[in-house]
Amino acid sequence: MPYPKPRPPKYKLQVQEDETDHRLWHDVRAPDGTLLVFDDEGEARARLEALYPVLVGLERYAAGPKRTRVIVMARDDEDESQD
Repeated sequence: MPYPKPRPPKYKLQVQEDETDHRLWHDVRAPDGTLLVFDDEGEARARLEALYPVLVGLERYAAGPKRTRVIVMARDDEDESQD
């Protein structure tokens, strides 16, 4: 029995708004409060740069700590079986 092909990953954006506390990361949300989720990593990175151009620019030139990130969302086995 062949295994089902895994679905491609989804990506979300996170930002660290308080540079003094490196443990606090917040999900980036749309104006309506929903979580911004992307199917393509490049699209996610472009949106992150559009929303936070100064922070991304500082990271690019190593002028400060990393305060933005694109992460892969974990999937539940239960989520996969419901599709």
